[in-house]
Amino acid sequence: MEGLTVVTNPTVNVRITNTISSFEMTRRFNRGISIAELKGKLEMLVGASPASMDLELFSVSDIFLQKMDDNEALLGSYSVDDNCRIHVIDNSGQINEFTDVSKVEKFELPDDAYGKRPDSMRSFMKKQGVGQFNEEEQAKKKADIAARNDEQKAAADALSVGNRCKVQVPGQPTKLATVMYVGTADFKPGHWVGVKYDEPMGKHDGTVAGKNYFQCENKYGGFVKPLSVTVGDFPEEVYDFDEM
Repeated sequence: MEGLTVVTNPTVNVRITNTISSFEMTRRFNRGISIAELKGKLEMLVGASPASMDLELFSVSDIFLQKMDDNEALLGSYSVDDNCRIHVIDNSGQINEFTDVSKVEKFELPDDAYGKRPDSMRSFMKKQGVGQFNEEEQAKKKADIAARNDEQKAAADALSVGNRCKVQVPGQPTKLATVMYVGTADFKPGHWVGVKYDEPMGKHDGTVAGKNYFQCENKYGGFVKPLSVTVGDFPEEVYDFDEM
């Protein structure tokens, strides 16, 4: 249209992100500077050398637009609008010293020194008598654990290798099996029952962590707690399909 003049703002506000850190910043640049000059200014912001720097331009809605790979071109020659994002890719492989926690010496307070601090969480819990410092609660927990262990041991003592059984574990289908092992195990404390399932619904062949407790086909073996096992006259290959 005759007489119409389009005036472009000589400066532009852009968001800056980079591969060295997760920080995002906003800066204003003159559209008349070259990409080489822009890289020099970005070096002061992100710490990457212009020689190892690649620039990518993203829209206001973070859609990739193009690479800014012509060092002689002016910033204004690219489709840069306010709130666009320029992403700085550092090809040197350096890690930002402010985000590299491997270089930070870890401070560890000795346990006895921590126990003497009046402002620690441990001190607070002692004063309030909560958690591990609640003697009544801890005693009850120990009693509950002891009673549960006694139940498991009694259930284990009632089982014998060769018993046919039904295994009922919460969250799993009911499975028929044969008892192959009863006793303690190296992989976890307590009493355990090793079973051979009638179908390949187990996890192993009777060997756990390199130790063989019994033998069966792979995926037929499993270990369960004694209270999960019910002994009975369960013929092989007869299943409760309503439960399975």
